[in-house]
Amino acid sequence: MSMIIEMLRRHEGVETHAYKCTANKTTIGVGRNIDSDGGIGLSDDEINYLLANDVKRVEAELTQAFEWFKKCNVPRKDAMLDICFNIGLPRLRQFKKALAAMSAGHYEIAAVEFLDSRWASQVGQRAITIAEIIRSGEY
Repeated sequence: MSMIIEMLRRHEGVETHAYKCTANKTTIGVGRNIDSDGGIGLSDDEINYLLANDVKRVEAELTQAFEWFKKCNVPRKDAMLDICFNIGLPRLRQFKKALAAMSAGHYEIAAVEFLDSRWASQVGQRAITIAEIIRSGEY
């Protein structure tokens, strides 16, 4: 099996980002046609593998960025993971009042601050759900 993997990597090339192949199809990795027009896309297992890696990355970012994150219970950690996954750490850092409230353990205030944002108006029910988890500490 390893010989075919090596040969395909050499012949197809390895791309870490989506690109258009010579047939103008959206392609990733080693010749994986994910184009909506005839491509095979991704399986649920592949999607879940990518998602699990992304969650690990975001959790590591939050752990490094905020000392208080480690002290949160699992539902509050998951709420923060959801926000950070959605908007990224640089944009999350702009929520100064909400993050200060999280740091102080003032979850009611943090929830209100997250809801009082352009992000909340953009994502609607998602923000309401996350804010309630932050407020209550429960799913």
